[in-house]
This record gives sequence, structure tokens and C-alpha cells, in this order.
Amino acid sequence: MLRADYVEVVGRALSEDLGALGDITSDACVPQTSQSEARFVARAPGVIAGLDVVAYVFEALDPSVTFEPLVSDGDRVDVGAEIARVAGHSRTILTGERTALNLLGRMSGVATATAELVEAVSGTGAKISDTRKTVPGLRALDKYAVRVGGGMNHRFGLYDAALIKDNHLVAVGSITQAVAAVRKRVNPGVMIEVEVESLEQLSETLETDADRVLLDNMGPELLRQAVALAGDRITTEASGGVTLENVRELAETGVDIISVGWITHSAPQLDIALDFVS
Repeated sequence: MLRADYVEVVGRALSEDLGALGDITSDACVPQTSQSEARFVARAPGVIAGLDVVAYVFEALDPSVTFEPLVSDGDRVDVGAEIARVAGHSRTILTGERTALNLLGRMSGVATATAELVEAVSGTGAKISDTRKTVPGLRALDKYAVRVGGGMNHRFGLYDAALIKDNHLVAVGSITQAVAAVRKRVNPGVMIEVEVESLEQLSETLETDADRVLLDNMGPELLRQAVALAGDRITTEASGGVTLENVRELAETGVDIISVGWITHSAPQLDIALDFVS
């Protein structure tokens, strides 16, 4: 992940927390000269993501504060594992604590949820993908966390790949017309995907030069039929209703990609604490 992906995010988060008056609690009761050391500790098992972002939280507040990661992004940690240490002005550490924990906990939660799904489909050949269902303003962080968890990224926005959905088809008239119009407009190499809900729509898509088909909300049996019909003519993606409990069954249909919206829009935060040791 590029530094530019999180500098603005961290700046907004700190501004939101500090407002016009700053950290009135720490400024009032902690001596300006006080120095402390604190450690980030996992309170639940999971996959860590976002250490560079956390380091920048403290750097943005006070460049003299030191941040020492003890694990790397992508590492699995158990309960009680020490993730990182931060040392410097006590006020700065206290001021940055919540912003740092919010971002680290969220990104690690996304990475952990992704890793659980990736493990669940291991050996099937199916890849786990995210969607555009990300928190506004946090897409780069969310999608980075998915990669850290072993998943793949779907398109980043409306600009880098075309996905023809049901509402497009209502407006345009047919899959054939929509694909032809998009192919004529976009640059060579831009992926075109079509969302379908039936084998009939899939058959029409196979007669176009679309690159990928999204098999929307299909149960395992229908999905298996769709994958067989598609063969090796097009990349297949399953989406809708995916859970940790059913993802293996979906993967065993032979589908190439399984996209999961909840890993970014509602993955539980990984419980991480910041404890002062001095």
C-alpha cells in the first residue's frame, strides 16, 4: 500500500477526533514533559494489517514518537501477542490511541475475515474477492487488508473495469447490446463483466466478448450448472449470500472467483488494546 493511500485518511480521522480544542483530557492531566512506552496487544486471534498506517498516526502527531512493529502485516497472532510498541510523549500516545486502534482493528478484522474464507476454500481453485462495498473514504485501506488476508481485489471503482448489472440491462435492453456498447467505448484491455441471474442470461453472455460473468445469488446446484455451461470460455464469479459456512460448497462447483461484500462492509473488528507499560 502506498503512503498516499492513508495520509489523507489519517489526517481526517485525527481532525475528527481533535476538533478545535484538541485532547482536553490528556492536555489537562498529563504533564507536558511526561514520557511513556505502550504496547499494542491482541485480545483475539487474527491476521494483522495496517501497521504502516498506525505508525503514521503517531508520526503525524509528533515525529519524535517511535513506533516499533513486532510482527508484519499478514502475520497471524494469538491472544496476548504483542503486536507493536510505541514510545515518546505520553500526551501524543494518548491522543493517537483511538485513531490508531480504530484503523488497526478494522484493517486486521478485514484481513482476518478474508483469511478465514481463503482457508475454507483451500484446494478448490476458487479465489476469494472483495467488492466495492467498502466504507466511503477507506477503500484503499479495505482492499489492501483483503490482499493481506490472501484475497484478491475486484475493481477499485467505476473507472477501471466495467460491470454490466441488472439496472444497466433495464436501461439498455439486452446483454448483447450492452456489451457491444461498452466494448466500443472502453480502452483495450479493460475488463468487461456481466451480471446474470439465469442460465438463459448466461447463454446470451457467452455469445458476446465479455471477459467475466458474475453468477448472482445462485444456489450450489444452479451454480454448478452455470459453471459447466460456461466451461473455459469465460471467467466465472459467484456472488451473493456467501458465508463462512457455505463458501466451501460454492467453491466446489468449480467457480473461479467468489466475491464477498461483507468482508469489507461488516467484518468484525479485531480486538486489539493499547496498554501503557511505563
